[in-house]
This record gives sequence, C-alpha cells and structure tokens, in this order.
Amino acid sequence: MTNYDLAVQLWQKRQIKNDAELSEALNGHSIAFAYHSGKIENEKITYHDTREIFEHDGVTSYTGDLRTLFEIRNAKDANELFLISFSERRPITETLVKEFQFKLTNNTYDARRYQPGERPGEYKKHDYVTGREEVGASPEDVSLELSELLAEIQDIDNEKALTAAAYFHAKFENIHPFADSNGRTGRLLMNYLLVLHDHPPIVIHEEDRRNYFEALEAWDSKQELIPLIDFLKQQTVKTWKKQIERSSK
Repeated sequence: MTNYDLAVQLWQKRQIKNDAELSEALNGHSIAFAYHSGKIENEKITYHDTREIFEHDGVTSYTGDLRTLFEIRNAKDANELFLISFSERRPITETLVKEFQFKLTNNTYDARRYQPGERPGEYKKHDYVTGREEVGASPEDVSLELSELLAEIQDIDNEKALTAAAYFHAKFENIHPFADSNGRTGRLLMNYLLVLHDHPPIVIHEEDRRNYFEALEAWDSKQELIPLIDFLKQQTVKTWKKQIERSSK
C-alpha cells in the first residue's frame, strides 16, 4: 500500500458525517490550507496572522495592509461555509461557486476591478487571462462552460474522487470565471468535492507552487491530466504526513 492509499484509508475510517466531525478531523489543516492557498496568491500572508485570525478572530501588533487582513479573514468565513455546506451535502452548483468566491473576495476588489463593474460573487464582465497559455473563457461563455463542467462531476464514484477533483480544478482554472481569486476559489472547491466523496482534503503547499503551476499548464497546453493527478497525490501525502507516520508506528 502506498502512502497515498494509506492517507485515503485513514480518512475513510473516520466515517465523517457532519460539520463538527469534519472540523475535528481537519484539526489545524484548515489553517494550513488557508495559509498556503492564500500565500500562493499573496506573499504578504503569514502563517502567524492566519492562525491568530482562525483561532482568535483577530490579530495583535498587525502592521500589514488591510487587503491582506481582509483576505485572511475571508478565508475563515469561506472555511465556515465549507463546513456548513458539507454538513448539508450541498452539491456544487453555480450558486455555491459564487458563494465561495464572494466569501473569499468580499471587500478586496481594488479600483481597477471595481470601477469597470467587477463585483465579488459575480462572474467576470471583462476578459482576464492566466498562465503561460493565457487561457480564460470569454465573459459571455463563462456560465455555459462552468455549468457544463459542473454537470460532468455530478454522480461520480468515490473511487474516482481524485481524478474528478483534478479534472474539475484544471478546467475551472482554464475557464477563469472571475475577475479575481480564481485560484483560491478553485482550490477550495476542489477540496469540497474531495470531502463530499470521502477523500481527504489537500493542502497545496506554497513552496511547491512551481510544480503546481506546471501541472495546470500541462492541461492548458496538452489536455494532460496525469501530471496534476500525480502532483495532488504527492500533496495528499505531504498534507497528512503526521497521520501516516503515526499509523505506521
């Protein structure tokens, strides 16, 4: 049995049914996820500030900019939505996608996005591209492309959870449906899809961002999904390393 298979097995043994059990199972991983996911996009985010906000709903002796503080606080709100949605077994719909993005971006849009009409929780109104291949659906195509993607991931077997999550994340980033925070929204939704299908959520570590971006670009350029699947397996093992080591002893 590989360490990846062991991580999945250990998670499934918990038989998590509700938000309280999920919160207990994560036990600090929510903070790590918020920190790493945020730092991939914003170098000013620190683990210390993230932990303080998640645990105490505030920071002491903070000297950073307000947008960074809002982003961290928003990550906590998005995590609460994550837990509640899991308990209610909400399917991933366009409405839920927009709710997650709104939670992550509320009060963070700058003037160059807000003045042209962009708003948190709404699909982009102008063209934005991302990655080496400069991908991104046109604004008028976002709703159709995203609804088609969401239809594809309905009713998947739990055994195919990782493949489905990798496919969803690659295509979501390729569509690039929002004016901002597509990465953070996509990573959170990917983890939501995973826990819905009894698979441990994954921290994509910010120090591994280069390999992460290369795996996403493999889809953008060649529609190759294996690099992203392999990367996510590695990150699963890294995320749950302590639990794997404890079980081995």
